[in-house]
Amino acid sequence: MNDLIDDEDQPVGEVTEPLRRAIGERYLTYALSTIMHRALPDARDGLKPVHRRILYAMRELKLSATGGFRKSAKISGDVMGNYHPHGDAAIYDAMARLAQDFNVRYPLVDGQGNFGNIDGDNPAASRYTEARMTSVAEALLEGLNENAVDFRENYDGTLTEPVVLPATFPNLLANGSSGIAVGMATNIPPHNISELCDACLHMIKTPDVREDTLLNYVPGPDFPTGGVIVEPRENIAQAYRTGRGSFRLRCKWEVEDLGRGQWQILVTEIPYQVQKSKLIEKIAELIQTKKIPILADVRDESAEDIRLILEPRSKNVDPEVLMGMMYRNSDLEVRFSLNMNVLIDGVTPKVCSMKEVLKAFLDFRREVLVRRSTHRMEKIDHRLEVLEGFIIAFLNLDRVIDIIRYDDAPKQALMAEDWGRDHVRAISEKDYVSPLPASGEGELSEVQAEAILNMRLRSLRRLEELELVRERDALMEERAQLEDLLESDDLQWARISEQLKDAKKMFGKDYEGGARRTVFAEAGNVEEVPLEAMIDREPITVVCSQMGWIRAMSGHIDLTRELKFKDGDGPRFIFHAETTDRLLVFGTNGRFYTLSAANLPGGRGMGEPLRLMVDLPNEAEILDILIHDPERRLLLASTAGDGFVVPEKDVVAQTRSGKQVLNVKDDNKAKICIPVVGDHVAVVSENGKFLVFPVDELPEMGRGKGVRIQKYNMARGRQGTLELDGGLSDLTTFNLEEGLKWEMGGGKTRHEPDMRDWVGKRAGVGKKAPYGFPRNHKFT
Repeated sequence: MNDLIDDEDQPVGEVTEPLRRAIGERYLTYALSTIMHRALPDARDGLKPVHRRILYAMRELKLSATGGFRKSAKISGDVMGNYHPHGDAAIYDAMARLAQDFNVRYPLVDGQGNFGNIDGDNPAASRYTEARMTSVAEALLEGLNENAVDFRENYDGTLTEPVVLPATFPNLLANGSSGIAVGMATNIPPHNISELCDACLHMIKTPDVREDTLLNYVPGPDFPTGGVIVEPRENIAQAYRTGRGSFRLRCKWEVEDLGRGQWQILVTEIPYQVQKSKLIEKIAELIQTKKIPILADVRDESAEDIRLILEPRSKNVDPEVLMGMMYRNSDLEVRFSLNMNVLIDGVTPKVCSMKEVLKAFLDFRREVLVRRSTHRMEKIDHRLEVLEGFIIAFLNLDRVIDIIRYDDAPKQALMAEDWGRDHVRAISEKDYVSPLPASGEGELSEVQAEAILNMRLRSLRRLEELELVRERDALMEERAQLEDLLESDDLQWARISEQLKDAKKMFGKDYEGGARRTVFAEAGNVEEVPLEAMIDREPITVVCSQMGWIRAMSGHIDLTRELKFKDGDGPRFIFHAETTDRLLVFGTNGRFYTLSAANLPGGRGMGEPLRLMVDLPNEAEILDILIHDPERRLLLASTAGDGFVVPEKDVVAQTRSGKQVLNVKDDNKAKICIPVVGDHVAVVSENGKFLVFPVDELPEMGRGKGVRIQKYNMARGRQGTLELDGGLSDLTTFNLEEGLKWEMGGGKTRHEPDMRDWVGKRAGVGKKAPYGFPRNHKFT
């Protein structure tokens, strides 16, 4: 047992290290794997490993753009078994996306079957669909057999796969990419190939081109679903300059005339990556909740193309106003973020500008050109060596036939024979000078000897000799051109320019779907339209019961009229309003909630619970309902006698959850909410103490607990605890010069013209209430 313990009393074979370092190293390994092999695209071919492996597997299956289709299950199975050891569902999803023309600007996969749609429906199972490559994908693979890129072993070492694809056009920007890695993400919009090629050609002519100049060639993204970009040009330039930014993208629409003054809005293109079905659901929800009162209906009349109908509630509505509201409340306008985080050299992640991405592509194309040219020269050298052997054989045909016929080892004999000038004979009645032997003084190389032995008898025609000479001369000329190309930078860039022009011609405006789809426009300033302009102004009577059921009855009815309520319920708030009004609901929790009078349920039934319209807690009660007046000020107070003045425009809530204005805690609750209509405040406590002080002594705040309005004493309760003696009973505002009025009951009122005897400082105790003041200590 002791043999298994080392000097430090640690078991042999166990490695100890700090937990922090152990976790850090392992997570870093995972993070790097995610960044390089899953989330970020390569700047050279614009592909992630899964997409690259899908295209390479389809090439190995010979699924060319003009060939037949194969089952998607077969393709994803080959990708998974040979190159990508992950789930087949993930592989098929990645392949299906490459076939969706509403997701990919230039689809790389030609799908046959159900590959999903813009509504968000999923593709059919892989066993039901078929696929092959498109001509765009073939352009990415061009030159793969000519040593254009490096190959590496697959995950189990049985096959090889390309590290990167040759890519004859900047696919990274053409099709875009998106992904989330560990600590970083990427989001690149698609662009137009023709414009990208023009930008690359300009960069070849002017290597030190300014970033903003490229905007003349690539004005912005070109989304597969079209749309209208309304982002200012300077913002687009800034985004391309830094590699980070965003683009405002709107739908494309037009006004369709229905005759007799009627019209409707026709949406023909929706923003990129917006699912049409969810967009319609959102618009329908806006109609149901009456957030856009001037929109009456939405219909989907789409077939192969997009046809979305927006029907206005009135023909008098301005279409621009309606669409302005739709932009603000729905996905008919989205903001597409740009984060050009890519693997700039296949290894290093970096946020690049457009110039850096295009430069990385051009440098890669130059590398591909050099490698392909070198590979071609090697092929030419090998063929020239073979041709030289053939020509020697034709010039000395009889001797070659004798060696092959009678020698036991013809290959060695051919290589040992001296094929010098003594064996030259006439070709076409002219002396032909024998080419320089490949292996030295008149000897054939092993390659030449092997080629001669493999020659067919039918090749021994006299015309074949002339063909060999012509082929040799043509190859020598091509080799000389390749040597010049490899030695001259200018010739290399000229050749790359020709290749870019070919790509532009192939996938430009004449290519199906090659013309620019996304257009540019000015955003325009749609002014904030007041609610009155969108809703027909009609009189209503708002009725809210004691249990909180609210409704709006048509017209201004008699407020004393008897109305129907649920059993055990009765009236609490009833007042005249108009459909254009906004209502402020104040709860005992100190929060304000905002309702639109036009959105209240009709008065034929009992209405709906107000708690279903706003998020009013069950423990809170409705304290008051007011018609909003932005020019007015409100005086708020709690049961503890604290309060302040707040501008009414500051209490309007934008959400269902309301807006906290008066802070209350423990057992305290909000108790008073009245408009400020005078210069003095009159407050009365529950024990009848009366105090008058100027309104100016109360602070004007947007939110808070407030200040002490009236002082209350602490008294010993029944259980021996200290309890508040009194507390706030009621409060009102009035003009001191006009005196104070209060209701006596039975429809009578009392007027006290001189209230100077009760005037004191804020937070005082006050005096006994004036003669005739109600015993319930209420002003109303």
